[in-house]
Amino acid sequence: MKIRMAKEQDIEQINRLLYQVCLVHHNGRPDLFRYGTKKYTDSQLREIIADSQRPILVAADDEDQVLGYAFCIFQQHLEDNVLTDIKTLYIDDLCVEESLRGQHIGKTLYEAVLSFAREQGCYNVTLNVWNCNEPAMRFYDACGLKPYKVGMEQIL
Repeated sequence: MKIRMAKEQDIEQINRLLYQVCLVHHNGRPDLFRYGTKKYTDSQLREIIADSQRPILVAADDEDQVLGYAFCIFQQHLEDNVLTDIKTLYIDDLCVEESLRGQHIGKTLYEAVLSFAREQGCYNVTLNVWNCNEPAMRFYDACGLKPYKVGMEQIL
């Protein structure tokens, strides 16, 4: 397995994983997430792949099949009144093919994100995880991530 940057040729395989992520979220919060959708259109994926501020790392096998991905976004709050100007790599989405989970692909992908962030001069790596996604929460905890803010709601 190798970790590399996503290419436009990966869109079909990335889409397969995007549908899997959406289904996990729909199953956990059908009041918020639509069934059978994906986060990005093909046009949006092409734009993201071309945007150096939104890198996508993919885990690929020897036949160059995408096994997982990490969508990332560089964030920095320059000249903010309150926040310091640290450079952050935010993981917008991380997914491993559901039939391959538990084989350390996600851990390898996450460690590659950390290395990439260090190479890019980032101070930290952040992400959000839905509370209903307990397997993801356990995975991120095992990777050493710690909560740094909490979103809360009251349904009316």
